[in-house]
Amino acid sequence: MITITPLYAAMVGLLFLALSLNVIRIRFKHRVSVGDGGAKEVVKAMRVQANCAEYAPLTLLLMTLSELQGAPGWLLHGLGLCLLAGRLAHAYGFGRTPQVVGLRQWGMYLTFIGLLTASLSCLALLF
Repeated sequence: MITITPLYAAMVGLLFLALSLNVIRIRFKHRVSVGDGGAKEVVKAMRVQANCAEYAPLTLLLMTLSELQGAPGWLLHGLGLCLLAGRLAHAYGFGRTPQVVGLRQWGMYLTFIGLLTASLSCLALLF
């Protein structure tokens, strides 16, 4: 039974919902229903949301597999915190105008550390 990964999946899910609502808000503001309408603000909001959608699911899947393979709780919490903090930092840093480049970079570093460590965890737990 998995008990740790769902906690982080739920928090990342709430973050994704907030990012989605932001896209809707900005589309409404610019009166764009499909695509980006040429509005840079719409493009940025869409990319912030899409970036979360591109990284979070695979990392959460790898965390789930690691948990099912018996990974220790401290590792799973570390992975979840890396993913959540990374996605929050990236969304905030990238979503601001002007961008907060340092936060965006740290967000990617944390996300990549979580993704790499979760991948290696799955491999290590096989043997």
